[in-house]
Amino acid sequence: MATEHENNKRIAKNTLLLYVRTMFVMAVSLFTSRVVLNALGVEDFGMYNVVGGFVAMFSVISGALSSSISRFLTFELGKGGGEKLNRIFSTSVNIQIVIGAVVFILGEIAGLWFLNYKANIPDGRLIAAVWVLQCSLIAFVVNLVSVPYNAAIIAHEKMKTFAYIGVLEAVLKLLVAYFLYISSWDKLVTYAVLLVLISVIIRLIYGIYCHRNFSETRYKFCYDKELVHEMTGFAGWSFFTNCAFIFNTQGVNILINVFFGVASNAARGIAVQMETAIKKFVYDFTTAINPQITKNYAAGKFAEMNKLICRGSRFSYLLFLIFALPFIFETPTVLKLWLNVVPEHTVAFFRLTIICSILDVLGNTGYTACMATGKIKKYVLTITSVGCLVFPLSWLAYYLGFPVESCYVVFALVYFVVDVVRLFLMKQMLDFPPFLYIRDVVFRIFLVTLFSLPIPFFITELMEPSVLRFFVNTIICVLIASLSSFFFGLSKNEKLAVQNGIRARFLKK
Repeated sequence: MATEHENNKRIAKNTLLLYVRTMFVMAVSLFTSRVVLNALGVEDFGMYNVVGGFVAMFSVISGALSSSISRFLTFELGKGGGEKLNRIFSTSVNIQIVIGAVVFILGEIAGLWFLNYKANIPDGRLIAAVWVLQCSLIAFVVNLVSVPYNAAIIAHEKMKTFAYIGVLEAVLKLLVAYFLYISSWDKLVTYAVLLVLISVIIRLIYGIYCHRNFSETRYKFCYDKELVHEMTGFAGWSFFTNCAFIFNTQGVNILINVFFGVASNAARGIAVQMETAIKKFVYDFTTAINPQITKNYAAGKFAEMNKLICRGSRFSYLLFLIFALPFIFETPTVLKLWLNVVPEHTVAFFRLTIICSILDVLGNTGYTACMATGKIKKYVLTITSVGCLVFPLSWLAYYLGFPVESCYVVFALVYFVVDVVRLFLMKQMLDFPPFLYIRDVVFRIFLVTLFSLPIPFFITELMEPSVLRFFVNTIICVLIASLSSFFFGLSKNEKLAVQNGIRARFLKK
């Protein structure tokens, strides 16, 4: 078993690899989003967002299965691996194929009903919307069947693969944006079809890589009744947790369409793209650290696991703050530089999305640790009971005439409660000390936030909006947030590790 120092080095290396990929992907994504929005127009862009979002609601199933597969593969690797790994993988593929067929049929029935009777589709665009539905379903099923391969890569912590293939995927999407710009065909249909093609290509590459590098990913037909029951039982409970997430995102997206129309969906889609680009940096870190949390639990190293939970939660917040702060203060300028057409509500949507995301990222490592136990019934029932309130409360707010932005206020309030409830559940399930989290996470991030906000706020108030202010504020935000994170967000040992790393890198002869 690797030492804690070796594990930390592996986490740092994997995180760096994923960051390089993310910076490239984010730059390409921001550019392609601009081209796609201009090529499609606000109405078609909003329509793609709502129709694709409807299909994405079925990811509640794939997300549950993905969590189950990833947990079982990583847990078994933490115990040392063996022949059971291949049975877990092959059983996973069998389950995904069956679920994929079921989802496709349900998606066809429910999707066509939604488009014809409930969706707010502009006149003359129903056929294009049906094309988007079909393409979204095909891409969804392709991704669903590929989940075991991706889970195997994460479990083995081979993040270099994600870095290289992520860059390839970004380049392909850049080519799609260019083709969309020059195409004389229906641009919405063209966009949907080309994205399916990219999905198939990328998933084939992942499959070939796994087959060549991991012996357990060589599929062998088998039926292990006990294993199927265990994995589907775990996935069944994860299903309820994912239900809350899907209804809180795609479900609310549909509510916005019904109450406010596709223009508001376009604004929300842009805000989500910007948020996703920033959150990728955080998710890269948690993707690198999560396998270690599960492996430590499997090996009975609970003290190391608790350290990783706190460190992962705290670092996730600090990374998110550093990247998000300039966008919060300079949202209007960023949107003007990025897009030619800025739909109404986009500025407010993005700022509120950032606040909600901060509450969301804090719980990622705690969730992983709870899933590692395998006994998740109580966790799921409790968290889902609270989390799923976002959808009905948002519907109630819209029904009572509150503005479109009110869904974000509801989300923030509900997920603050979720974070508190999760902490108490971790105490019961993992014997995790809540005071440790308050001391090592909450107190430190509070100080970092307190010292990071005043100077950018005064710059925003004193200077007129301009490209110059954007660059000045961005530099100040990153500098202040980074320094505050170092002095107030890191422990003594973590500061020493950073200082030693800098010396080793820049003072090496």
